[in-house]
Order: sequence, then C-alpha cells, then structure tokens
Amino acid sequence: MNMSEVEFKVFRYDPARNGGKHYQTYKVPVRKGMTVLQGLLYIKERLDPTLAIRFSCRMATCGSCGMMVNGLPRLACYTLIEELKTRRVVVEPLRNYPVIRDLVADFSEFFEKHRWVKPYLIRIDTYTQEKSNTSYLQSDEELERYVQFAYCIKCGLCYAACPVVASDKEFLGPQALAQLYRYLADSRDEGAGERLASVADGHKLLRCHFAASCSKVCPKGVDPALAIQLLRREVLLRA
Repeated sequence: MNMSEVEFKVFRYDPARNGGKHYQTYKVPVRKGMTVLQGLLYIKERLDPTLAIRFSCRMATCGSCGMMVNGLPRLACYTLIEELKTRRVVVEPLRNYPVIRDLVADFSEFFEKHRWVKPYLIRIDTYTQEKSNTSYLQSDEELERYVQFAYCIKCGLCYAACPVVASDKEFLGPQALAQLYRYLADSRDEGAGERLASVADGHKLLRCHFAASCSKVCPKGVDPALAIQLLRREVLLRA
C-alpha cells in the first residue's frame, strides 16, 4: 500500500466555543517509521496550531500521549502509521475520561483512584522506613512476585479499555488494582490487612468480569487482568 499520504480524522472539542464536538480531517504526508504522534505534530505545527494534544517523552516511557487510534487505546508515540495499514487514521481522546479539549483527557479521577490504593510501602516501623539508610533486602523470588506490575507507566490505556469502568464509577479500574496487588505482593510491605479490607466489596474489585482488555492494550506488557485475579483470590481466601 502506498502510504505517501494519509487522512487524519481528528476529534475536536473546545469548551470555550460552546462545547461543540466534531471531527476535522487533515492530509498528512507520511514517511517510513512515522508515528501517529509525529502526524499530529505535523498538523499542529503546519496546518492547525489550535489542535490540543498531550505528549512529553516521545519514547513510550511517560505515558502522556495515550489516545484512541482507530478505535483502540494506544500510545501515539509508539504507534507506527504504516502498521495501521489504512489510509485513514481516526484519532480520539481516551474513553472513560472526561475531555478537557480535543485529544486531552482529564485524568483527575484516574489518579485519585491510584492514590486511593496507597501506592507505597506500608510499614509498621515508620522510623526505619523514613529515617534509616539501610535497605530492605529481597530475594530474586520475592522480586519476581510483583516486578512486572511495577512497570506500569500510568498511561491510562487499560482504564480506557475496561468495560466495567465504563459502567461502574465505583470500580477502581485495572491500573489502580494492579498497583494495589503490586504492593500486596511485595515482601517489604506490611499493610496486607489494610489493603485487602479496602477492596473487599462488590464494586471496587469484585465487579471485574475478566474481559482482559486491559492487559491487551498495555504498551509495557503489564498484565493487570492477572493482578486483579490474584487480588480477588487473596480477598476470598481471607474472607
């Protein structure tokens, strides 16, 4: 397929202009290895400076440029246009988030849920944790229990892909629950009782029906669906 030029169909929304939502199309010249983010930056820099997008590292590390690309949550900087194998690229803000403007989603609720699970080590001896210059040692086996879940970059793609998040706002979502399990499984953490009690109800955790769409879209290979199932097992075993 000749990919010398593609059409970008971009979602537009500006609350300062009566909140009208619509799509706008742009013709973008494409070169080999060009990403969706580079295409959007071409639009912003050469065609339409009013386009609002969020990005930072451009190397799939910060998680800032998450958006819907042809119906799937993706990182724009990690998605090659040629691999989409289409002449039309439809770009929209991530689902399950309020829209601030154009492709920029409001992550306030997402980060609030992340903070709610206390994503840090809970220790009984807080003095040792905060003042000591010693380290809590771990074996390779102990590290292996949680390390994949520590790779999360908080891009929010899993949250956008989750059908339960779309229907139940009390559900914490795959990112927050995977991080809760990450600390629960950490041998250095001593807050298991507190962590499990906080999610032992029908909404925050147990509403998950294992669609596994969260794991499918993760750009870092994290498996939040697995973390949720392991977390549910711990809750049920200690019930």
